[in-house]
Amino acid sequence: MSQSISLYKQLANHKLFNKTINFDLKRIKLVLKKLGHPERKLNNIINFLGSSGKFTTLYSLKSFIEANKQTTTAYISPSLRDIKERFWMGGKYLTHREIKQSITLIAKLKIPLTIFEVLTVIYIVNASRLNTDYNLVEAGALFAKDSTNVFDFPLAQVIVNINKQHLNFLAKNKKTLDEVIYQKVGFLSNFTHIYIGKQKPEVLSKIKKNLKKNKSKIIYPNNWKLIKKNKHYFYQDKKNKIKLITKNIHSEGLLENLCHAIKIALDLNIDRKVIDKTIPNISFEGRFQFLKNGKIKNKLHKNEQILLDGAHAETDAKNLANFLRNIKIPQYAIWAMMKSKEPHLFIKQFKGIFKKIITMPIRNEKNSMTAIDLKVIAKKNGFNVDNANNFNEAIEKITSPDKKLISCIGSLYNVGNILNKN
Repeated sequence: MSQSISLYKQLANHKLFNKTINFDLKRIKLVLKKLGHPERKLNNIINFLGSSGKFTTLYSLKSFIEANKQTTTAYISPSLRDIKERFWMGGKYLTHREIKQSITLIAKLKIPLTIFEVLTVIYIVNASRLNTDYNLVEAGALFAKDSTNVFDFPLAQVIVNINKQHLNFLAKNKKTLDEVIYQKVGFLSNFTHIYIGKQKPEVLSKIKKNLKKNKSKIIYPNNWKLIKKNKHYFYQDKKNKIKLITKNIHSEGLLENLCHAIKIALDLNIDRKVIDKTIPNISFEGRFQFLKNGKIKNKLHKNEQILLDGAHAETDAKNLANFLRNIKIPQYAIWAMMKSKEPHLFIKQFKGIFKKIITMPIRNEKNSMTAIDLKVIAKKNGFNVDNANNFNEAIEKITSPDKKLISCIGSLYNVGNILNKN
């Protein structure tokens, strides 16, 4: 773990690399050119972009492909516990040593890059040395000038739920949902298969307008559906009905992401028997994750459960809140959040659910909101709230022999810190 922190610090403190967001493809394209265009060596690129659900859709599809005895690389953002998690290479993660060697290689080019661009190049360089069947690439915030938008002929481009989550990356006069949609889907390939995930009707209508002139084959979300019968969920399309047998995926939002991946897997000619066998094994770390063992779980009383969910957007909060409303035991929350998010919109979704919220800062994150600022926001929304300096202090303010569920919410970075503690 210390090596991971050291590598992040190396990137953050490097004279050539900038931690700020700066959308521009010129820098990364120049680097890739100087490296001999490694991005052109990757087979069957599948891009994942949108606001909510990129990782869970990517991870589900990755699970189906690998269960089909085919190989993948994957690039995800952010990592939860270790920088290595960003770079899956056919059967293992990149080692810290390989990441460090890649940083040195990139630095020798003496071209200023953002840290996310450096991470993207690390992935591309190492993935290009392999001959995997599929290469799965998660975009950053937007897509028009995102550093993952450098592949000329992707096999597919997967659009997950789009919402207002990334308004903060837009210019002041363009902070609209229309612009978010345009930035994400207005720059897709004309020579690919585009898979659109479940959307609000008004969002889907705007996506269709943006794709009106796109020549790719577009698979809209009406091609499949998530259905519920007698407390069981199913994936259904015109030819298939697949029972979603899972003890690890708890919300309809995540089940829809799973279904989206099933549709793509079927189109990749993965046998539905493989899909059936794989579904029970899929779980998403840090997303609706109940801690069942570990140091933190062992310190809690027997009647206490703890749930980790790194969701941080309004849409994600609604999804989590819908799940929590079905839980009948007393509920408490530990809330941390980055400054770039919309805390008012996020926390108001949980009205009537939590008996008490403890706010806390995110360790090692300069752009974390303070516990006091979050406390003020929670109070304005009518919550019983207290603040803590760290996670241990937050737990101490909640734990007791009484039966309860403690949900840790608002930040993947904070969830990663908790998982490392556990």
